[in-house]
Amino acid sequence: RLLFEFLILEGAQAGLSWTTILNKRDNYRKAFDGFRPEKIARYGARDVKRLLGDAGIVRNRLKIAAAIGNAKMFLTVRKEFGSFDAYLWSFVGGKPIQNRWRRMADVPARTAESDAMSRDLQRRGFKFVGSTICYALMQATGMVNDHLVTCPRHAEVGGRRRQS
Repeated sequence: RLLFEFLILEGAQAGLSWTTILNKRDNYRKAFDGFRPEKIARYGARDVKRLLGDAGIVRNRLKIAAAIGNAKMFLTVRKEFGSFDAYLWSFVGGKPIQNRWRRMADVPARTAESDAMSRDLQRRGFKFVGSTICYALMQATGMVNDHLVTCPRHAEVGGRRRQS
């Protein structure tokens, strides 16, 4: 469920600050039934109306509709691949990409892998899954290690510090 939660939150964040979404995360969890895709996939007009009236989340009709549609697509992908996790990780060969950035300016907003993920998700009917959103999802879920080599977390999450 955590990957589905990240997918919904990344889409909700589009055009907004992460602080806004993180401050609303608990509200999203309540409003979207604990991010249970089986339940969200069955949402109807009454649920959309309830969500549009919920000041605790971003009340954007397109983003709400995307969350519901993405829940349906999530279930389809999970059935096809055995898990949504297996599907997403296939874009990085099943293991995290260990980048070795020295400056924040070097960290990309998208990559060939996020482009491929975005294209495939869109082909399957997902919404709010552009390449930049997919790359943010990859960063948030540990599919890519974009900590700078000078950051202690770089080594902790699998990178090795280069010798100077």
